[in-house]
Amino acid sequence: MLVFEPGEVMEIVQDTGGYVEAIVNYPNGEFNKAIGYKLLVGGIKPGVMVLCNRTAVSLGLGTGGIDFILANLAEPSFYRQAKGHIMKLRYTPLQFGVNTVEEQGSAFHHVFNEEMSLLGFPVVVGSLHSMLAPAVMGIYSSNRKLKCAYIMSDGGCLPLCFSKTAAKLKASGLIAATITYGHAFGGDYEAVNIFSALLAAKYCLDVDLAIVAMGPGIVGTGTLWGHTGIEQGEIANAVTALAGIPVIVPRLTFGDHRDRHYGISHHTLTVLERVCNAQATVVLPILSDEKHQVVMAKLNDKKLLDKHNFVTRDGKPALNLAEELQLHLTTMGRGIDQENQYFEAAAAAGIFAAELVNL
Repeated sequence: MLVFEPGEVMEIVQDTGGYVEAIVNYPNGEFNKAIGYKLLVGGIKPGVMVLCNRTAVSLGLGTGGIDFILANLAEPSFYRQAKGHIMKLRYTPLQFGVNTVEEQGSAFHHVFNEEMSLLGFPVVVGSLHSMLAPAVMGIYSSNRKLKCAYIMSDGGCLPLCFSKTAAKLKASGLIAATITYGHAFGGDYEAVNIFSALLAAKYCLDVDLAIVAMGPGIVGTGTLWGHTGIEQGEIANAVTALAGIPVIVPRLTFGDHRDRHYGISHHTLTVLERVCNAQATVVLPILSDEKHQVVMAKLNDKKLLDKHNFVTRDGKPALNLAEELQLHLTTMGRGIDQENQYFEAAAAAGIFAAELVNL
């Protein structure tokens, strides 16, 4: 399905700098929110006609009922001056050029002509965007002097500016810099792939460690392999190949009663059993005896306790920073009161990664 529809911008609800959120009136009289990314469509003002992509709303997908502006019909000509020759959204009508860290026009080009490794650089690897904030809190609670980079994959949302969480963490100084790779875009730095993104974090940025996770909106089908969370294992493999230290955030959930996710998600189990080629460190939070038994039973069933390094850290105290930072933690619509183990696991991974920096 693909649904395009013209409409008139009635009001600008907010302007984040990266995008505008507008109220659009469609020919059938319906009003709805629509997001226009400035990088792709330029400025949007009340009274102009726009063309919107309404596919997700038509399908009832979890995008918050939001449409996306494709073009400003009042000003169809749009020119954005930018350096760089590497294309994002390649071979689509919205393809655009960026200056990646690796290309010849980059100030860092020479770095990627050398044989390099991560030299034990710690990398927290998440499978959902909602793991980012608690992982950062874990790092920050351990050592407020550490500098952390956020590397966003293209497994979920592609424009980094869509993430209010990343914007708030950056504004608060908890994230020092951002890198987007693949077809994700809008980071402080752009990279072609995960390998060069990791190396950029180590050699081009003044940071102590990195967190890699997709943007908002995982793709899932309820099947063993059909979800973008699989990339967690691929990212861990890249970290290992470059001699870094992958720290896996397990997806723990006791608020989701679907058997495939309950306790420890099948996403994590598949990644650890079938995708990770080398040993990774998996950090668990402190659990009650009953919940610990549920998680251990699933790990034992897959014979994972001998394959990977499992450690435990107390992530709960780090989550107190959420109130200080005014961050509302949610995953799949459930808050910390329903999924505290989920967020504590991510915070625990951040705590352990911070310990590796201090070694």
